[in-house]
Amino acid sequence: MALNVVIMAAGKGTRMKSALPKVLHRLAGTSLLQHVLNAVAGLGPVRSIVVTGHGAEAVEAEAAASGAVFVRQMPQLGTGHAVMQTLLALDAAHATTLVLNGDVPLIRTDTARALAEACGGTQLALLTIALPDPTGYGRIVRSADHSAVHAIVEHKDANPAQRALNEVYTGMMAAPTALLQRWVSSLKNDNAQREYYLTDIVAMAVAEGVPVVATPAASDTEVLGVNSPLQLADLERRFQRQQAEALLEAGVRLADPARLDVRGQLHCGADVEIDINCIFEGSVMLGDGVRVGAHCVIRNATVAAGAVIHPFTHIEGATVGASAVVGPYARLRPGAELGASVHIGNFVEVKNSSLGAGSKANHLAYLGDAVVGERVNFGAGSITANYDGANKHRTTIADDVHVGSNCVLVAPITLGAGATIGGGSTIAKDAPAGQLTVARARQATLPGWQRPKKAPKA
Repeated sequence: MALNVVIMAAGKGTRMKSALPKVLHRLAGTSLLQHVLNAVAGLGPVRSIVVTGHGAEAVEAEAAASGAVFVRQMPQLGTGHAVMQTLLALDAAHATTLVLNGDVPLIRTDTARALAEACGGTQLALLTIALPDPTGYGRIVRSADHSAVHAIVEHKDANPAQRALNEVYTGMMAAPTALLQRWVSSLKNDNAQREYYLTDIVAMAVAEGVPVVATPAASDTEVLGVNSPLQLADLERRFQRQQAEALLEAGVRLADPARLDVRGQLHCGADVEIDINCIFEGSVMLGDGVRVGAHCVIRNATVAAGAVIHPFTHIEGATVGASAVVGPYARLRPGAELGASVHIGNFVEVKNSSLGAGSKANHLAYLGDAVVGERVNFGAGSITANYDGANKHRTTIADDVHVGSNCVLVAPITLGAGATIGGGSTIAKDAPAGQLTVARARQATLPGWQRPKKAPKA
């Protein structure tokens, strides 16, 4: 289906009480506008046009990667005025133009497609929904037998009888492109707000005998707009509940569906268990039988089958091997690659380092820019000193090495297979395989030494 798409994103959003343009506020980690652009991408439009205004440069930068065309609405004089700015950019060769709102982020691709198909290049199609409280929305006025749409009346201009109607216009429509161009060019601003209302084209269509059809939205969640922090928070919870329900239906065990945040894509295998207050960002893959403890943050990571992530662990840009155990209170930074059955314990940080199968760093350690072999034990309080103030250097630890507690490995350095590093050592040279290497001062006791005492107060 050849299609133009117009996304209105020019508003300031005064009720957001923020310097950030309204459509750039984030829901589930993604801007409101990007949610709409993602939905539109599934339609394969010939041209997408974003109408910007307040904070135009920031909004256009956010949407630049989408390939959209931008037009600016300055000043903002209503929805009809916004579409006026797109008339020259519309491709009239494509019979249908879909009009969406950049602050209505959860519109589904299927719903947008159904709206465009209802237009079919010949009818004016309106996306509507019945709301228990329609305050603020334009009301759908139908014929006496309710079969035909006659008009949309804005809430501010509606009389008491019209305000009693609960079928409302969601702000989204699909129209024949050539007719839309002509109708919008004829809009007037003779109303209480002195604005150009896009909804006035309904009366024009009725007058010309063009059928006006109403396509119902599947739920109010996908048509709710964001005008305040309260509405944004409400929509966030609705969205997260949808995510949780989809995971539960797929067989994931959630300790509490109300205490989960997915801010990207979460893919789970069979028998995955997720405890409360976990946050998943970017693209996360959890293999079969993975267990994630409470209060974890996992971003752009892969966790293989059977791994256990204990509570309060942060993982970003890392790969966790099968049956590995991580945490509690561990941190895996970008480039961390854990092999099978690796153990990373409490207050251990791993960055840009790989650990072979069966290796362990169980307490209070740092591994940065390191290649660690299999079955290595990295002692409590030990670190790789990988930064010399200007450059990063690599530490190589071969299989079966034992690093004692409170050691400093000054990179670049290599520890040979089976080497043992005595506790408390600072190692600045390569350690040979299979031998004990110790580098620390001889212990001494100083006779007669006394601890300094504070001078008595005057």
